[in-house]
Amino acid sequence: MSGNLYVVAAPSGAGKTTLVRMLLAEEGSVHLSISFTTRAPRPGEQDGREYHFVSVDRFRSMIAGDEFLEWAEVHGNFYGTSKKWIGDQLAAGHDVLLEIDWQGAQQVRKLFPAAIGVFILPPSMDELSRRLTGRGTDAQDVIERRLAAAEAEMRHVGEFDYAIINDQLDQALQDLRAIVRSSRLSPGKQRLQHPALFSRLL
Repeated sequence: MSGNLYVVAAPSGAGKTTLVRMLLAEEGSVHLSISFTTRAPRPGEQDGREYHFVSVDRFRSMIAGDEFLEWAEVHGNFYGTSKKWIGDQLAAGHDVLLEIDWQGAQQVRKLFPAAIGVFILPPSMDELSRRLTGRGTDAQDVIERRLAAAEAEMRHVGEFDYAIINDQLDQALQDLRAIVRSSRLSPGKQRLQHPALFSRLL
């Protein structure tokens, strides 16, 4: 049995992390992939929960060992996804969600063409700026770099299967849940989930 692989990307501040957290709370069968990163933990973050926090040397050794499904350098830090963990989860029939950037999504599609890509958009650049500033976690120069990067990142939205505009959080969550649920209803997925029923009916 093979699970679905969901790839969710967005510019920083679009609300991707919040949406994913809310989705996982309501869709318990979706497993979140915990990325490796070289960035420092933010206040309240724990190793192994938000990320696996590792040194640059450790990350480079994992690259050399071909341990990543995808990896990228974003805003001066490295991020990567464990290839073995993803493969094991999908082979066991579990749905897996990757919360990554568009560069990582491109790498994932090469190895998993059936991956379901979702891009989260902000309702406006002004709102994106307000959200980044409201976090209170980044210096102004970092925020300005993130806003500049967002304009380039959003030009890749056409590479994804779905685009969600995160204006009203509740509606955006409903849209994301609809994508997850509908992807489980293809004849092939239903046959895998209900083999006895399909045998009787067909």
